[in-house]
Amino acid sequence: MTRSEALAIRAFFDGPTNTISYLVWDRESGKGAVIDPVLDFDHRSGKASTASADAVLAAAKEEGVAVEWILETHAHADHLSAAPYLKLRTGAQVGIGDHIRDVQRIFRPVFNLTDISGDGSEFDRLFADGETFRIGGLEAEVIFVPGHTPADVAYRIGDAVFVGDTLFMPDYGTARADFPGGDAEKLYDSMQRLLALPDETRLFMCHDYKAPGRDEYAWETTVAQEKRNVHLAGRSREEFVAWRRQRDAGLAAPLLLLPSIQTNIRAGRFPEAEANGVHYLKLPVKLVQSPLHA
Repeated sequence: MTRSEALAIRAFFDGPTNTISYLVWDRESGKGAVIDPVLDFDHRSGKASTASADAVLAAAKEEGVAVEWILETHAHADHLSAAPYLKLRTGAQVGIGDHIRDVQRIFRPVFNLTDISGDGSEFDRLFADGETFRIGGLEAEVIFVPGHTPADVAYRIGDAVFVGDTLFMPDYGTARADFPGGDAEKLYDSMQRLLALPDETRLFMCHDYKAPGRDEYAWETTVAQEKRNVHLAGRSREEFVAWRRQRDAGLAAPLLLLPSIQTNIRAGRFPEAEANGVHYLKLPVKLVQSPLHA
């Protein structure tokens, strides 16, 4: 059995956040990992549920998979992570790129999060660029792809690469780079690093929003197809960077940005409950002066 044949993948699409999570495993050993799991969160009511994570666990049980890893591609700004719940249910380790330290240091003062370490110790494993680890008999390689955030990584397992938010489907485009610590130049270089992989390499997205004219959601493509990405094809590095910055300047903040960031830099944990037993998330208030009263 080749490495590609040994690798099994099941995808889980979360409609409210347009996120794709993955259960991946080694067919021979039955050892597996969950990549970018979603915690269902209703920002209007503050209610959270584990329905999406439970669907992944049910699939793991059905396939006979022992989940040993929970892998985050970055600290997401559009959904809350279900990593703590999955860790509780499986005993798996939670891993993320080691530049999560930078993201913690950026956002700790934004929310005045005095309980955030700044050293990434909230996570079980911090991966360096080029580091490898095992998922059963499979070797996984960490590829540092900053730009969308300072800490993005992709995971290469066999002939498959889980790219996080760095790239979207070829007909949809590329990630924004305007979050604190984001960088359009680094994003371009990271995408080129992924596109330098063999053409037949399979690429798995973390999000899809259905490009105009496409009726179905999609999340799997190849390096060869991605080279024709609508945001990249025909643009030089300088042209892409200028275009990306202009586009990002007009984008609204993700709906779950504030609750997501302050939980995901804690490896998905909510702040400690207060004296009344309730967990609270912070909402920084910025008072913008009206131009009429300037």
